[in-house]
Amino acid sequence: MPGITLIVSGTPDAALTNRLMTEISNLTCRVLKKDLERCAMIVQYQPRDQWFIAGQSLVEHGKNAIRLEVTITDETNTKAEKAEYHRQAFAVLEDIIGNLHPHANIHIIDCRASAYGYGGVTQEEYSFRKMIA
Repeated sequence: MPGITLIVSGTPDAALTNRLMTEISNLTCRVLKKDLERCAMIVQYQPRDQWFIAGQSLVEHGKNAIRLEVTITDETNTKAEKAEYHRQAFAVLEDIIGNLHPHANIHIIDCRASAYGYGGVTQEEYSFRKMIA
């Protein structure tokens, strides 16, 4: 179950939010081989004058930024898959948002199966239940 949080510089925009949700959810499920039915995503906006990189606001840089965090169960993806996700996600976000600061970042968070879950069930327990079913 990927948990996805995307923070985008700028002001809320419903059409942009929907496009970002669709593109990033689908990309995450395709590249990291996850089930879209178990994917949860939050899209938030942060004003450019309140986002700082290297001590200057994005307004001063004349740039946009994103912070994409994807939480996955540890050991479910290879280093190569995660590297490919970084490349493709940055390219998609650059295409949709444009003018991204080079320090806009993506963070894939590997969580132990015993510490991560949903619906009151850890991923470890979910996998065990799936095995014996």
